[in-house]
Amino acid sequence: MIRVALVDDQVMVRAGFRMILESEPDLTVVGEAGDGRDALDVIARCSPDVVLMDVRMPVMDGIEATRRVVASGGHARVLILTTFDLDDYVYAALRAGASGFLLKDAPAEQLINAVRVIAAGDALLAPSVTRLLIEEVSRRPAVDANAVAPGLAELTQRELEVLKLMARGMSNGEIATQLYLGEATVKTHVGRVLTKLNLRDRVQAVVLAYEAGLVVPGEPA
Repeated sequence: MIRVALVDDQVMVRAGFRMILESEPDLTVVGEAGDGRDALDVIARCSPDVVLMDVRMPVMDGIEATRRVVASGGHARVLILTTFDLDDYVYAALRAGASGFLLKDAPAEQLINAVRVIAAGDALLAPSVTRLLIEEVSRRPAVDANAVAPGLAELTQRELEVLKLMARGMSNGEIATQLYLGEATVKTHVGRVLTKLNLRDRVQAVVLAYEAGLVVPGEPA
């Protein structure tokens, strides 16, 4: 059973999410909060696997709450849900350690799938969010890759290839096809990349790859 906490300042929005999620036999809502500060208490008390986090809320916004959830070192993973498809929210949320980002108007099936994907330890970005992330990072001045992530020097050539393809939004299966590898082998490489770079998940790997200039928007994979 996947335990979910709902954090949104609108009661009706939380009710809608609860109805969607609890219609599935493997999902259960264990707590709710109307702002980021209350969310921290709910998460500590209820130990959810996944937190559906709104961005704009009173008292403490979802970005700061996400940052604190991740910094606490617990196992809860955050899925940002917002009506605002804006660069600054996307980038700030992902930098804070969110494991995924979806718009609130996404179909119910996408929401359910996103919760399952993130609970399984992977990460998820909607295509529109990936585009905004790339655009945001590409506007920033170039930086020294080793300064951004000293662990890059520890990656093997194959691991570096895998990281670059991850940044292109490829799944493990797609990477396996591209590099003529078995999917299990790719999964192993992904795990090693995350470990060597001290990253929580694929979302952080994508952010790092663009920040370090390993991938340039518009270049072919």
